[in-house]
Amino acid sequence: MNMKKTAFITGATSGIGREIAREFAKHNIRLILCGRRQDRLDELQKELSSKTEVHTLNFDVRDKENVLKAVASLPENFKKIDILINNAGNAHGLDPIQTGNLDDWDAMLDINVKGLLYVSKAIIPQMVARESGHILNIGSTAGKEVYPNGNVYCASKHAVDALNQGMRMDLHAHGIRVGAINPGLVETEFSDVRFKGDSARAEKAYQGYQPLTPQDVAEIAYFVVSRPAHVNIADLIVMCTAQASNTILNKN
Repeated sequence: MNMKKTAFITGATSGIGREIAREFAKHNIRLILCGRRQDRLDELQKELSSKTEVHTLNFDVRDKENVLKAVASLPENFKKIDILINNAGNAHGLDPIQTGNLDDWDAMLDINVKGLLYVSKAIIPQMVARESGHILNIGSTAGKEVYPNGNVYCASKHAVDALNQGMRMDLHAHGIRVGAINPGLVETEFSDVRFKGDSARAEKAYQGYQPLTPQDVAEIAYFVVSRPAHVNIADLIVMCTAQASNTILNKN
């Protein structure tokens, strides 16, 4: 009998998602890697296939039809999902509410909130049917504390925080573990996206202190999913030592 666990990771083509995939592969967890960039999915599959079995799915979490179709298309040996990592997320712009861009708002709410819901909806029923499973939502310190010009991004991550709690309550009767990791400043492509490709500005966001790395978060994610069955890490905040809150940062 195959006791090997299978993990489904959204946003696996960069940053935290990609490092979680690498970390899980080291521990022989089978992987379903999801993302929008097929070339990156192929690269990662090639890199990790010597360590574990890997299947890739190319879809945008915003597209509910495609999400459901992609999950339904999984081959028989990948259909049983033990661990769901809701990692896909984004931030666009850093504008005060009065000058915020509507397309940015839509992108953040569609990916960070609705995308997380669509993927969860596609996978949770099979966990309920088996009365087992583990869901790990990747939130943010922005879901715990609003900061100036963070308005809609913070709102989207506060929604993730509420969904994490709601999921845990609703799925509790079915023995499904639900938890969140809420990182502070992590050096990824996140700032490049937020500042629309203004790399100089993005780079500056991580200068003068040592931010978290995606690897730091990935190791924590593995720790969370590898706890014994009676242990559920429900909610975890992790920041680099230089960060005390969303607005207090020690830069040298």
